[in-house]
Amino acid sequence: MAILVNGSTRVLVQGITGREGRARAKLMRDYGTKVVAGCTPGRGGESVDGTPVYDTVLEALETTGRIDASVIFVPAPLVKDAALESIAAGIPLTVLVGDRVPVWDVMEIARAAERRGVDFLGPNTLGVLSVGKGVLGMIGGRAESARSWFRPGGVGVASRSGGMTSSTGYYLCRAGIGLTTLVHVGGDGIIGLPLPAVARLFQGDPETRCIALFGEIGGSQEERVAEMIASSEVSKPVVAFIGGRAATKGVRFSHAGAIVEGGRGTHEGKVAALREAGATVVDAFDALPAAVAKVLEG
Repeated sequence: MAILVNGSTRVLVQGITGREGRARAKLMRDYGTKVVAGCTPGRGGESVDGTPVYDTVLEALETTGRIDASVIFVPAPLVKDAALESIAAGIPLTVLVGDRVPVWDVMEIARAAERRGVDFLGPNTLGVLSVGKGVLGMIGGRAESARSWFRPGGVGVASRSGGMTSSTGYYLCRAGIGLTTLVHVGGDGIIGLPLPAVARLFQGDPETRCIALFGEIGGSQEERVAEMIASSEVSKPVVAFIGGRAATKGVRFSHAGAIVEGGRGTHEGKVAALREAGATVVDAFDALPAAVAKVLEG
């Protein structure tokens, strides 16, 4: 199995007629993802590399019969309307790739998703990749690269950094450790599926034996994962690296969601919480593969 995307996931691409949407839809298809439809208002009836385009999400859903996930490639000011359309149609997962989405828009998206009982990933996410099965978004780049970098196995990767999602998976695989799914939760302060939600999904995935986590300063996602470990809600081993050790109060580290404010979200606090809960936390990123291997052997 895998989480969020697998070989049978049927995918809609909103904004497929744009430059980015067209290119990324092709990359997803090349990896084996079932891209069954695209959506761009006013462009219905067209086709992009063989994928039919519809004016609305609802029209695409009614015509194709089933859509499991929508990936949105539109400019930030248009993300809210696109996401609300996907959510209103009941698409189970909406992936918001774009960055600089206004925080008030994300809050409205979150309220709509909660009311409809569906999920969204991002914004400001590279997406999710289940090894050998499918990709939503931009992780892995070209299909040939993704296939050569990532091998199947029993480790799930969850990360707050886009680049480090791929890097974590790459170095684990170079060490002979295979993966189930890689998830970049997004770099903004408010996101749809944070690390705790992803950890819960990995906990329920029978193929995932261990969770490799790349965390950062700011927010409380890592502390909430620690609480889940302490309460046995997450019983699978967690191996983590927390970036931003050198950052000081008020200094932003890499992403909008990675900033220490009011003494909260510190590197020390996150490391301590995870270790006290029973997770393995490494002090250097390059120590992560060996730590994961040791956990798997035990």
